[in-house]
Amino acid sequence: MTKQTRFNTWYWVAAFFGVLVIQYFLGAAQQIAPIPYSQFQELLRGGKVAEIGISDRFIQGRLKEPLPSGQTRFATTRVDPDFAQELEQYGVIYTGQIESTLLREILSWVLPVLVFFGLWTYLAKRFADGAGLGGGLMQIGKSKAKIYVEADTGVRFEDVAGVDEAKDELREIVEFLRNPHEYGRLGGRMPKGVLLVGPPGTGKTLLAKAVAGEAKVPFFSISGSEFVEMFVGVGAARVRDLFSQAREKAPAIIFIDELDALGRARGVVPYAGGHDEKEQTLNQLLVELDGFDSRTGLVLLAATNRPEILDPALLRAGRFDRQVLVDRPDKKGRVQILQVHMRKAKLAPDVDAEKVAAFTPGFTGADLANLVNEAALLATRRGADAVTMADFNNAVERIVAGLEKRNRLLNPKEREVVAYHEMGHALVAMALPGVDPVHKVSIIPRGVGALGYTIQRPTEDRFLMTREELENKMAVLLGGRAAELIVFGHLSTGAADDLARVTDIARSMVTKYGMSERLGHVALERDRRTFLAGQDLLPPQERDYADETAAAVDTEVRTIVQAAMERAVRLLEERRDALERTARRLLEKETLDEAELAQLVRPAGSTCIGFAAE
Repeated sequence: MTKQTRFNTWYWVAAFFGVLVIQYFLGAAQQIAPIPYSQFQELLRGGKVAEIGISDRFIQGRLKEPLPSGQTRFATTRVDPDFAQELEQYGVIYTGQIESTLLREILSWVLPVLVFFGLWTYLAKRFADGAGLGGGLMQIGKSKAKIYVEADTGVRFEDVAGVDEAKDELREIVEFLRNPHEYGRLGGRMPKGVLLVGPPGTGKTLLAKAVAGEAKVPFFSISGSEFVEMFVGVGAARVRDLFSQAREKAPAIIFIDELDALGRARGVVPYAGGHDEKEQTLNQLLVELDGFDSRTGLVLLAATNRPEILDPALLRAGRFDRQVLVDRPDKKGRVQILQVHMRKAKLAPDVDAEKVAAFTPGFTGADLANLVNEAALLATRRGADAVTMADFNNAVERIVAGLEKRNRLLNPKEREVVAYHEMGHALVAMALPGVDPVHKVSIIPRGVGALGYTIQRPTEDRFLMTREELENKMAVLLGGRAAELIVFGHLSTGAADDLARVTDIARSMVTKYGMSERLGHVALERDRRTFLAGQDLLPPQERDYADETAAAVDTEVRTIVQAAMERAVRLLEERRDALERTARRLLEKETLDEAELAQLVRPAGSTCIGFAAE
C-alpha cells in the first residue's frame, strides 16, 4: 500500500467520524434543551411541566408549552435542595454541571476497533517479513530489485582485475548502452542477455556492477531466489514488475545473480511435484526476454556457477545470446588482483605480489581478497607496523590447512608417528622428478582433523597431467603410510585421507582417463563433478558396464595403488638415514621450512640440494 493510498484511507475515516459527531450535536440540540435548575423550578412552580424523569444526577421531562426555541423536552442537573433555597434568596441563576460523556462513549466502541486493526496490521507485517515479502502482504507482487544509479555502484573496470577477456567482451555492452543508435546503423543488434559463467568468487557480480558504473545507467540487481515465494504467481508478477521498472528507466541494466535458482531446467524430475511456481516464474522470464527490444537500451546480465542445470530454452539464441566465462585467474591475473587489494594495506618492502601469486594457484578473486585481509589481521595481531611476506605465508597456511591447534596435545608416541608420517611425504616428494617442491613440514595440528601437514607449492599453473605425474603424486600421498610401515612395522589411521585421494586418482585413471593397458582406451564413467565447482555434487550414476568389467576395474585400481605404495616404500628404504635425521629434527622444532629441509637431506660432502631422481 502506497503512502498516497494510506493518506486517502485515513482521510475518509476522519471524515466519517466527523459526520457522526456533528450529527450527535445537531440531534441533541434539536431534541432536548439543557436548562438551568433554577429555570426548571420556576417552570415547575408555574405549572408548565407536563412530566419528568428523575435520576441520581439528572432530571429530564416534557413541557406543556414549548420554550422560545421551540423545544418541548428539557434536561437539567439536580442541585441539593437546601443549597437551592439559599441561592434563591439572593436571586442567583444556578444549575448543575453537566458532565460530557461523548468522548467516553466514542472511545468505548472506537478504541477496541483500533486495537484490533493495529494488532492485525502488526501480525500481517510480521508474517510478510517472515515470508520475505518485504513491504507486507500488499507488496508481494512487487519486485525487490535494488536500484543503483551510476554513482551508487562505485565500481569501474579498473577495479576488476584478472578477467581481461571477460572485460573485453563486456566493453561492447558498455558502448552500446552509451550509444545504442550507433550500434544499430548497420542492421546489427546487441545481445539481449549476457550470462556470466564462472566458479564462485571469481568476480561475476563485481563485473556486472562495473558495467553499470562504466555505462552510467541505472542498475537493477536482484537474486534469482528472491522471485519465488510461498504464494503462487508471486514470482511471475515480480518478473513483470522488474522489467516494467527497467523499461521506464531505460537505458538500464538488469542483473540477476544466481540464475540457477530461477532458471533450473523444467521437468528434470518428473512426478516430483512442487515445480509449478518455479516453472511459472521461468516461463514469465522467457516471455519478457522475447518481449523487449534490445535497441531500447535494456540489457539483461545474469550470473551462475552451475550452467549445466539451466533450462535450454533460457540459453537459446535470442534470449541469453552470449556466455562470458569468468574463470579462476592465472598467475598474471592473480598478480593484478593482489595489486588491487594490496592498495588498501600497509605493506613491508619485502612483500612481492609476484611471489604471493606464485604460491596461490587455484585461488579466486575472493580467495585473494581474503588472503590479503588475513595477512593484515595477522600483522595487526602481533603489533607490527606493516604486513610482511611472512604474514602472507602464514595466511596461506591458515586458509589452506586451517587454524593452528597448539592446545591439542599429542602424547609422545603420536607425535613420533606424525613426524615420520609427514617426513615420509616430504622425502618422497623431494626424490621424484616433476613433483611440486616441498615448502614446509609441520607436526602442529591444524584445522579439524589434521595432526600435521606437508605443504607443496607449485612453480607454475598446470592444466594437464601425464600418467607418470599422477603416479608420482600417488607415491607422495602414500609416502606417509610407507614411512610408518618401515619405521614402526604397523599402520595407523592417520593415512585415511591419503588413501581416499590415492584411490580416487587410481580409479579416475582407469575409468575416466583410459590409462589402463588391460581395459584399453575407454571411458567407463562420466565425471560426476559439476562443470565449475570441481566437486562431486551430482548423485552417483548407475553402472553401465558388465560385472566382469567392474571386477577388472577393481583389480586395476588395486594394482596401481599397490605399485605406488611399493615405490614409496622403496624410495624411503633407500633414504632411511635421511628419514631418521629429518624426523628427529622435526620433533625438536615442530616445523621445518624449505631451506632447512634442503640442508638436512643433503648427502654428506655434497653441494647438491635434494635427492637425485630415480
